[in-house]
Amino acid sequence: MTAVRIGAVAKATGCTPRALRHYEEHGLIASARAANGYREYDDVVVTRVRNIRHLLDAGLTLDDVRAFLPCLDGDVASAPPSAAGLRVGRERLAVLDARIAAQVAVRDRLAAALQAATTPPAAPPPTPGSLR
Repeated sequence: MTAVRIGAVAKATGCTPRALRHYEEHGLIASARAANGYREYDDVVVTRVRNIRHLLDAGLTLDDVRAFLPCLDGDVASAPPSAAGLRVGRERLAVLDARIAAQVAVRDRLAAALQAATTPPAAPPPTPGSLR
């Protein structure tokens, strides 16, 4: 394994160094410190970061990604799904569906309020005998 600096990992994965430090803070990747204080990663971290990005792009959170730690160094995108991975995905989908439903309800209330605010009031119905 070769030691790779944070800038090289960022360039190879399309991540920012800040994102890499964030993944490290969450225990998803690890680095060692060189004598000069720079972070150094094993070159296998590039695969791990690509897999993390793949899972995040699919809609999972960093906490969700933790469930995939045992397989982050392999080919997550083409590996057969595990029962745990499917469970995490279904749970995240349920959370997203609930958030979408709540946002649609808010949107509908706002649309109704705007419609009511911009629609002129209807003329009162004629009273009997007022047509003369």
